[in-house]
Amino acid sequence: MRWPLIRYIPRATKFRFVRWAPVAAVFSAILIVGSVASLFVQGLNLGIDFKGGNALEIAMSRPVPLADLRSAMNQIGVHDAQVQGFASQPNSAMVKFLPAEGQAPSAASANVERELVKRFPDLKVTSRSEVGAKVSGELLMSGFKALGVALLLTLGYIWFRFGLSYGTGAVVAVIHDIVLTLGLLSVVGIEFSMTEIAALLTVIGYSMNEKVITFDRLKENLRKYKTTPLRDIIDLSENERLSRTIITGTTALLALGGTMVFGGPVLFPLVFTMVFGIIIGTYSSIYIALPLILVWGVKRNDDDATPVKFGAASRP
Repeated sequence: MRWPLIRYIPRATKFRFVRWAPVAAVFSAILIVGSVASLFVQGLNLGIDFKGGNALEIAMSRPVPLADLRSAMNQIGVHDAQVQGFASQPNSAMVKFLPAEGQAPSAASANVERELVKRFPDLKVTSRSEVGAKVSGELLMSGFKALGVALLLTLGYIWFRFGLSYGTGAVVAVIHDIVLTLGLLSVVGIEFSMTEIAALLTVIGYSMNEKVITFDRLKENLRKYKTTPLRDIIDLSENERLSRTIITGTTALLALGGTMVFGGPVLFPLVFTMVFGIIIGTYSSIYIALPLILVWGVKRNDDDATPVKFGAASRP
């Protein structure tokens, strides 16, 4: 059975996307400046993965009640408490936290262990460890290196498939997405952990998928319409794929929206970042990547196509 609301999505549209490109450029520039300013002034709210801290591995005679354990950690008074369960070992869990200000790491571990045993008499600490700031800093750099490698591989793939101008436009658009996402995380103060690195890599993947689909339709129309101005080809291509963009984007946002609302505080930072990434990735495909191609121009092939007069999205 077909989803009844799909019938209300118009199949043929004539939006003038390129007309609004200068406005979008100013809007993006303002957001980028604001994001960079926030990153320099306020910075990211680094989690325990990047700050260092204490870790306790615990075991119980029953499946670990993760929700109760998280509540207990919040009551003890440590900072950035995290509780992570193991799917293969439901009776075990990892507890990570930062000591209170002025408290020695060893004293903090002893205090947390004592308080947890009071609340959960069958709880035993099987291992204790401390992660220094130096190791955490190296981990943060490794995470950003992973983002850089992903962008370079992206440039190589788009360059190989479409050409250098397309690849450069895609990379600039993806960098735009990453900077705005980091800026948003800085402004709202969401904890930045290794989970957020995974979310950013997912944002890169989704954004790049949008660019590939956008460029593929553009290149197909460039072969079909030889004498039509490039700006009109861009408008036509985006109108042709608009319904697909609405359907796929809405489906992803509905799934993630439900997870963001009902997934609890553990999943919220990850899903929040992915939701914003989908929105900004779709926006940058239309108003960052394509306008850059319009500025630089593209080489059109001269084979297997007949010049036709543009009609669907022509200028008034």
